[in-house]
Parts: sequence; C-alpha cells; structure tokens
Amino acid sequence: MGHRLSKIYTRTGDAGETGLGDGSRVAKDCLRVEAYGSVDELNSIIGMVLAHAIPTAVRDCLEDIQHDLFDLGGELSVPGYEKLTPAYSTRLEQQLDGFNAELPMLKEFILPAGGHATSACHLARTVCRRAERRVVSLQREEAINPAIITYLNRLSDLLFVIARVLARHEHGHEVLWQPGRNGGE
Repeated sequence: MGHRLSKIYTRTGDAGETGLGDGSRVAKDCLRVEAYGSVDELNSIIGMVLAHAIPTAVRDCLEDIQHDLFDLGGELSVPGYEKLTPAYSTRLEQQLDGFNAELPMLKEFILPAGGHATSACHLARTVCRRAERRVVSLQREEAINPAIITYLNRLSDLLFVIARVLARHEHGHEVLWQPGRNGGE
C-alpha cells in the first residue's frame, strides 16, 4: 500500500473529490468512499470500546478486528485489490462461538443499552450493519470481493455477542425489551 503521509492537508479534496488508493479521483460521496468511510467509522467506535476496562479476551479480539478493518478498508480503497480471504470470517466465527458458549440462551430481544463499553459495542454493531449495506450497494455497481460482505456480516454478529459479554462485565445483566411497556398493546 503506497506511501505514508508526511503532510496531513493537501488541499486536493477542497472541490469535493478524494483520491483512491490506485490514484484515481472520485466524488467524496461515491459508494466506494461511503463504504470505506463506514468501515473507518466502525473502527473508531471499536476504539471507543477499547478505551474502557474490558476483559482481556474481548480486548485481544477487538484489537485483531481493528487490524482486519484496516485490511478491509484498504481493499475497498483500491479498486481491484483483494486482501480478505474466507479465513478472516472463519476466525470471527470461532471467536463468536467461544464467547457465545459462556452466555445464557437469549429468549428475548435486548435493548442496545448498558454501561459505556456495552453501549459503544452496540453502536459499533449498528455501524457495522451500515458498512455492510454500503458494500452491498457498491457491489451492485462494481465487482467486490465477497469475503468483505461475509466478514462484515459475521462481525456484526460477533459485536452483538461481545455486547452481551460486556453487559455482564459492567452490570451483570442485559436490558430486555418489554413489548407494549408504555401501553401501546
């Protein structure tokens, strides 16, 4: 992947365009930029989760995911470049199974709430789903490595399970949805 930035501002984006990793110029709101921008946002929110005192296994998992997301974002920023393989998603599935094995069976929907780390993890999950939608939209117009969509789909599931783990770590319980709580039924 190219050169490192020595100067942060370049003024080349002042007219609403940005450069892709292959040197081509595109509008800042094109689907490809939207897709890797959502992945970047997701990575930042995972950083917010990591800013809290969380279990070591969760920390290690999320730090690995941050590196994966840079690989994924790099792939999205360079048309035709492929980095992700099915092994990335297989690793997520193994981690998901490991974390989920320690949790009670879920019988109700849970609210995206809880302590700071739990709530940030739920936010990461929803941004992950948005990133996945953006990549699906991009895939309708351009050839995209299918491993990217699989990875984001697995990651959103893993983030849901990690949020459940963090809820117990922070408060010992999850906030369950109560249908019709306010008399709506």
